[in-house]
Amino acid sequence: DNILPPSMSLRRSLTRLAAYGKVDDAFVSRLSATVSEISTNRDILRRHGDDESSHKAVPPDVVAFAAHEEEVQAVVRLCGEARVPLIPFGTGTSLEGHIQCPEGGVSLDLSRMAQVLEVNPPDMDARVQAGCTRLALNRDLRHTGLGFMVDPGADASLGGMAACGASGTAAVRYGTMRETVLGLSVVGADGRVARTGTRARKSSAGYDLTRLMVGSEGTLGVITEVQVRLHAHPAAVCAAVCGFESVHAAAAAAAALLQLGLPVARCELLDQVTVQAFNAYAKDVPDLPASPHLFLEFHGLSDASVEEQAQWAREACAEEGGRGFDLVTGGEEERRKLWAARHNTYYAALALRPGSRGVSLVAVRRERAHCVGRVLLALTFLLALGGGDALF
Repeated sequence: DNILPPSMSLRRSLTRLAAYGKVDDAFVSRLSATVSEISTNRDILRRHGDDESSHKAVPPDVVAFAAHEEEVQAVVRLCGEARVPLIPFGTGTSLEGHIQCPEGGVSLDLSRMAQVLEVNPPDMDARVQAGCTRLALNRDLRHTGLGFMVDPGADASLGGMAACGASGTAAVRYGTMRETVLGLSVVGADGRVARTGTRARKSSAGYDLTRLMVGSEGTLGVITEVQVRLHAHPAAVCAAVCGFESVHAAAAAAAALLQLGLPVARCELLDQVTVQAFNAYAKDVPDLPASPHLFLEFHGLSDASVEEQAQWAREACAEEGGRGFDLVTGGEEERRKLWAARHNTYYAALALRPGSRGVSLVAVRRERAHCVGRVLLALTFLLALGGGDALF
């Protein structure tokens, strides 16, 4: 008679699990003894609870700045003992509210763990602390002829990029963080450190714990070190932009490029509204016609090889109604301006509706080209409600 229905029993169990501990003076004092610095400054707390997402800022109760892995272990153990929520923090450039603290607790800032620990040019890999950013790593690699190619636009930390499974404009050729991360060091909920993966490129033995952690968004542990795959910088680069009558035609052209087997290095689609925002916001590049566009980039061993790729791409785009297939002239500086402007279209789209915040949507369908119209319909609905801005 005393046995509760399963649903009620589960509800009570979850209620007990959700009974978080308080961040009181005693806890803050213990936390202060585990890390090099903590902060309860109002502005710093807000910064650690506010990212680039559409959600309102939800700050933590205290921020802990870890300087090395042992401090991360100590903070994790302390929070576990006190049942205080713990949210890792890299640079705060997330678009989905990963760093928000809905139950308060501790924001564990890893930005001071920013060393490049090891670079292996012959093996084309590197090991970094979680707080190292992608631009800092590439500066360190400048003398090697190698580069870290995952480019989400923001100068994000590699630990955060691994935790969120980041991608970027170069994913079509060089892959996302899932393909780039070779191994991780992760502090689990009990404070112990797990080392996942190996530097070997070919391995099929055992569970793939690295892929389990990549994209786990801090729910399975705190990433402290990342082993990443590097790539050689191309000897020749060519960029181009091409306009289309519709988003569907542009998406079909992008699919055709891949089906041809062209080694496209970057392939980005902007719809008409985003192109208009691009023109208004990007002052360093010429305006584009107000229609959907593909931004393309090709890498090769020589100018002749990238010019051949561009010619094949021109023909493939023309078959889908592409017009004005224009190569970006002016060398590396002009290409950098083009892609910097492309990365800034997020802020350009926000500028179309001052005071708005961005909404991140994901659509998964079998028919890649045909799904774009449905996504546009959903985004148009959001725009009509004032709930977000479209960005492709």
